Amino acid sequence: VEMRVVDFALCAMDEVVNQAAKARYMFGGQGRVGLVARMPGGLWSGSAAQHSQSLEAWFAHVPGLVVVAPATAQDNHSLLEAAIGCGDPVIYLEHKELWGMQGEVSEERGVIGKASILRDGKDVTLVTWSRTVHEALAAAEKAPMSVEVIDLRTLWPWDREMVLASAARTRRLLVVHEAVQAAGFGAEIAATVAEELGIRVKRLGAPRIPVGYAKPLEDEARITAERILSSLNTFL
Repeated sequence: VEMRVVDFALCAMDEVVNQAAKARYMFGGQGRVGLVARMPGGLWSGSAAQHSQSLEAWFAHVPGLVVVAPATAQDNHSLLEAAIGCGDPVIYLEHKELWGMQGEVSEERGVIGKASILRDGKDVTLVTWSRTVHEALAAAEKAPMSVEVIDLRTLWPWDREMVLASAARTRRLLVVHEAVQAAGFGAEIAATVAEELGIRVKRLGAPRIPVGYAKPLEDEARITAERILSSLNTFL
């Protein structure tokens, strides 16, 4: 199912949250809803307040939903195949600014719940997903410390094992997402790592404001490599 933009999915929340997400549980596993709901989202070319939201935390909060957010052409292909074969309802979040991305694509099938280390590092673990993966890699190249960049790829289930192992080595964690920072999914990751490891954790997300139409206003909500670098530098 193509929702056109994630914002429009709000018109179908009963069907997604109360019906599709709960069907397998309510019928004792005797039936599943093999739904893949493609929901483009995020900031894009002056799309303004009602067409620019990042709502992954809403869906990750609902038992029964799988939440996927690819950042590369390869993952967009392989994780979509994995989502179709999942058997459970999948919220497939595609960032609009990644629509034009290009790259080599193999027939390799993706794995739901498996993150990817895109850059090795020893001083800070930076966890992110979707469009901000590319901003994170750019920031890591400029950072005065060694930054390990993890693309989460799947938000639910998320790869706790990989994130905890990396954070245990670096002893510092920064979680970055384009969604509003307050009550964002980054808080779930940060809280888990803090509870398990007791290390320094930070979050970076958008301010709690609607996205503006004018570019200067839209840019206030944009997470850039420069903002990520500024957050990384607080670990010094």
